[in-house]
Amino acid sequence: MTFEQLRVFVAVAERLHVTRAAEALNLTQSAVSVSIAKLEEQSDVKLFHRIGRGIELSEAGKIFLEEARQILARMDSARVVLQDLAREPRGRLRVYSSQTVASYWLPPRLVGLHEAFPEIDIQVTVGNTAQVAAAVGEGRADVGLVEGEVGDSTLHQQVIGQDHLVIWVRQDHPWAGCRRVEPADYDKSRWILRERGSGTRAEFERHLAQTGVALEDLTVSFELPSNEAILGAIAAGGHATALSDLALTHAPSLATVRMDGGARRFSALTHPSRHRTRAMAALFEVLGCPPQDGHHPA
Repeated sequence: MTFEQLRVFVAVAERLHVTRAAEALNLTQSAVSVSIAKLEEQSDVKLFHRIGRGIELSEAGKIFLEEARQILARMDSARVVLQDLAREPRGRLRVYSSQTVASYWLPPRLVGLHEAFPEIDIQVTVGNTAQVAAAVGEGRADVGLVEGEVGDSTLHQQVIGQDHLVIWVRQDHPWAGCRRVEPADYDKSRWILRERGSGTRAEFERHLAQTGVALEDLTVSFELPSNEAILGAIAAGGHATALSDLALTHAPSLATVRMDGGARRFSALTHPSRHRTRAMAALFEVLGCPPQDGHHPA
């Protein structure tokens, strides 16, 4: 069994299509088919069922897929460590960021990182806070950037910045122009909120709990999975939402109302048992954060 056979197997298993896997791997369709056939012959195990023109993973193939992914991930980690032995920070840096951080806070800092360390290949994925924490915990991301609190105590969490949640409404909303809205009056408006699992949603629910308001008392018309989608819906009128004040440059036509206790921190998440590369150290340097104890680059 070779690493190339594992790479081909995973590509076909994830796409369930030989031609698409061949295109993704920059190989011919026949080369991919021969690799799979040899792997099945060597192991004497059927990894795929051929059904008409399509293919499906066999039960053995489903079990083997997880093992193959882990082996390839370990090989990829070894490659990263070797790359990191160079004097200058270089190689891949996988950053998984929550939407608020990725949209409003991170971009100028990524530009600064690229200008200071052009040999670093920065790969950014965007999701909600729960997805970011899971990616770091599972090793799919080197660094996670989130707003609010993360309940996973196995991850290192380091404060890197902050913002403030505010209430957003259209200019003709009754709350527009108000300096403050009493939490007891929140039930007088319809709301559009971020989905559960987002840091913004968790922080707003924490604000409600601190002010003695139950989420069930609010009229939540619907939830949306992105800040931009919510701001677009608010611009259509009639609703309120709670989002970062950093979004103001993206929606200057809307009105904002300050929320008491709306300040929150941005945090960087890393896994304590994984190698901290020079590329990661370079990112933290650009963010102005010192290395955490026991988590220094090699």
